[in-house]
Amino acid sequence: MAQPTGIHARRAALRLLDAVLRQGETLDIAFNGATRDIRKFEDKALARAIASEVLRWLVDLDALIDSATKKPLPHDAKARMVLRMMLAQWLRLDTPPHAVLATGLDLLAGGQRRLAHGVFSTLTKRGDTLPDAPTLPEPVAMRWGERAPAIAAGLAEPPPLDLTLRDPADTAQWAVQLSADSLMPGHLRLPRGANVEKLPGFGEGAWWVQDIAASLPARLLGPGEGRHVLDLCAAPGGKTLQLAAQGWQVTALDISKRRLDLLKANLRRTGLKAGAVRADALKWEPKHTFDAILLDAPCTATGTARRHPDVLHRIGPEAIKQMAQLQATLLQRAQGWLKPGGTLVYATCSLERAEGEDQASAVSLTPDPITRDGLPEGVEPGSTGWLRTDPGMLEEHGGLDGFFIARWRRDL
Repeated sequence: MAQPTGIHARRAALRLLDAVLRQGETLDIAFNGATRDIRKFEDKALARAIASEVLRWLVDLDALIDSATKKPLPHDAKARMVLRMMLAQWLRLDTPPHAVLATGLDLLAGGQRRLAHGVFSTLTKRGDTLPDAPTLPEPVAMRWGERAPAIAAGLAEPPPLDLTLRDPADTAQWAVQLSADSLMPGHLRLPRGANVEKLPGFGEGAWWVQDIAASLPARLLGPGEGRHVLDLCAAPGGKTLQLAAQGWQVTALDISKRRLDLLKANLRRTGLKAGAVRADALKWEPKHTFDAILLDAPCTATGTARRHPDVLHRIGPEAIKQMAQLQATLLQRAQGWLKPGGTLVYATCSLERAEGEDQASAVSLTPDPITRDGLPEGVEPGSTGWLRTDPGMLEEHGGLDGFFIARWRRDL
């Protein structure tokens, strides 16, 4: 019997969800293995879209499923997972119910198939809907406290595509050529879904993909004018490219060979120069001190939940504690590598206080407060001079990732 069109994408989405929810893998790591038997870019993208929407709306999808069953399905039951996918396609991806049934039920057999058909039919006949914003898992909502509702509102939609330009002076030109919006010089925003490698300017290295929030730490170091900067934990290199484009002599350090290879490929594509060093920042010792250091530290990445909704379900207190300990050690080491008068910028793409404000409070350098200068309209530093962004900001423009950024100088 011929298989329904699109069944391979649904099977890949099911593998993705199993890898995240049962095995604790990230969407990015699981993606290549889950889509290994799919050739078309569109089908790979569909598999990821289905899995991402399930993870984004998981709490609300489960509530709908439970409202249509006499006895709750086990949390890890295959029928529940397939129903989550079916509902996400209907309610989030605008797939017609008959098409959802045709592809979804083939993932099940026997009684599970009949159960899924009955639950889905009940919900479609009732015309059930999802709330305006996803309901956060309870532990996440408790951690984010009073910020949680605004953040949740910013997670309702996948993010647009942000680009950082090699030359900010070309912003207007590229905005026209790519039919893009711009929220600040050197930034472009396009609708999501584009095949990046086929866009004008990719091959010539005129830009690279980078969320606007992720571009702010390097911007806060300003023009390099030939001075030396250390980009710690640098790969895959978005901030290295920025710093090189801003005129810094960059030493880009990372422990991962695979990620450093990506950084080097990005340097070749853009024609920018930086020295790449493979080393463990916890053991490495520089031969000289630096005029500036950018530490975009390893973190839980909960600030990227718009594009990586798996973090809502994978990250817990133990992961946050481990990352906070690593960040504290890296910050302590980095402070000793600054020249007198040098600047340190610390950043994490995390929404967790333990990885942001708590880390900054322990730094012994002189604060160099962040001001409104050089920030996009609508993004404001706090009274401490630190900057905290979250997905609920710039909502009318499509939002931005969650980041914590602080800046200090070493006294002469």
